[in-house]
Amino acid sequence: MIRLSNLKVPLGADEAALRLLAASKLKIPAGRIDQMRVVKKSVDARDKGDVHFVMAMELSLNGSEDQVLKRLPKGVQAALSAPEAPCQPPLPKHLPPNAPLVVGLGPAGLFAALTLAQAGLNPIVLERGKDVDSRSRDVETYWSGGQLDPDSNVQFGEGGAGAFSDGKLTTGIGDKRCARVLNVLHQHGAPEEILYLAKPHIGTDRLPGVVRSIREQIESLGGRVLFRHRLEKILAEDGRVQGAIVQNESGGQMEICTGQILLAIGHSARDTFEMLYDLRVPMIQKAFSIGARIEHRQRMIDHSQYGAAAGHPALGAADYKLSCHLPTGRSVYTFCMCPGGSVVASASEPGSVVTNGMSAFARDGENANSALLVGVGPGDFGGDDPLAGVRFQQHWERAAFLLGGGDNRAPAQRAEDFLKNRASQGPGDIAPSYRPGVRYANLSDCLPGHVVESMRSALDIFDRRLKGFAHPDALLTGVETRSSSPLRILRDDGCQSQLRGLFPCGEGAGYAGGILSAAVDGIRVAEALIDSL
Repeated sequence: MIRLSNLKVPLGADEAALRLLAASKLKIPAGRIDQMRVVKKSVDARDKGDVHFVMAMELSLNGSEDQVLKRLPKGVQAALSAPEAPCQPPLPKHLPPNAPLVVGLGPAGLFAALTLAQAGLNPIVLERGKDVDSRSRDVETYWSGGQLDPDSNVQFGEGGAGAFSDGKLTTGIGDKRCARVLNVLHQHGAPEEILYLAKPHIGTDRLPGVVRSIREQIESLGGRVLFRHRLEKILAEDGRVQGAIVQNESGGQMEICTGQILLAIGHSARDTFEMLYDLRVPMIQKAFSIGARIEHRQRMIDHSQYGAAAGHPALGAADYKLSCHLPTGRSVYTFCMCPGGSVVASASEPGSVVTNGMSAFARDGENANSALLVGVGPGDFGGDDPLAGVRFQQHWERAAFLLGGGDNRAPAQRAEDFLKNRASQGPGDIAPSYRPGVRYANLSDCLPGHVVESMRSALDIFDRRLKGFAHPDALLTGVETRSSSPLRILRDDGCQSQLRGLFPCGEGAGYAGGILSAAVDGIRVAEALIDSL
């Protein structure tokens, strides 16, 4: 195969046009091209008058490829591409007497369990929530004004918090396991474009089927998944894991004997954090971020990003990513931007309000939303113990609940009112997408003062970079507190805790941020567990 990189492709180009463009670059007749596939694709919108795609393609030719490569014009990047070696989990030196236990079935736990199952270790997986279909029904009940199920919600259940998001698969890590994760997701029903888009996503509507399919493969390989089973206590002796006490779906307890526990609990398993703290598992405070969701009209974002090309069917809904560092030393940034999406209720504890964002695959909703977050650290938490950041989160989530009226509505405020420090009296041009609904208020009453001031400063800065970001009717809905874990569970180079046999993993342990990096860490830690046997 020949890989041809950095192709400038017009927005309306079809497969025939791509073939002609590739042939022109290679200086061959189009008929010489046998097979062709896109391997990378991104949007270049730096010049609003010339928005186009930048692509890389792999091609096979009829006849010899050597002469084609030798006479390539200067500046054209093309090379013979070697096939990627399949990434298989290592096989253990021996099988342990008891199966390893995986705690949590979010992205980290899902891919860890798959890796262990592929290695023949028949893992037992504990998930405190329900299967993804039952969980979806519970979430819809809550969003429609019903009761919150503390164990089956946006944070807990099969698929983890990532199952109710945009399904973004972007990450800044350069790990070869990323390709493996993307290929597994595609094999289980994710669209092929996640393999080549610069900013791939699956969509909240498609994620459940993908997650379910991966779990079924784990089970077909000998793994056992126990829903509505929560880790209550880790049994240890002489500094080593001996087993676990588990609460089952009927409320009773049972003991599972195992020498290996892979802990993929997610960033919201606060009761598990407390259990680990009582067990004296080494943990430290970790910086994270807090703020609110901000909504705009998606068509405004499209126009600001794409100019006259906005609305072109090949482009879809535009996204953005903004950040700044203020003179105060605070950092402010947008996070988990959801084009054509909605703001969603994401609490996991009664008497609290937590926001997040999600989009369907089509990203065809009227509003765009993103978290507008300010970095906070141990100096803000008001305590020295590892759980101080958890208490900090809980304080502001409860404040938002009370400000929202105490009935699961979220407090909301127009950007103009937020900047002028006055409560909003009602909506402007942008209708809130949050369910069960909002109560107009002043977000200064449910966020730390330095966070509010930082957000106000950033609104002006971001408006200069993205026209309309500080539009008077842009709507802020609070609070967002679960951007990442507020602590880190320490592990060594072999991914083990000081408590031997305990393998902290993923976003909840403080080693990932987002679906792709969490899944990669799940594979990495599972490989370390196998290597330890």
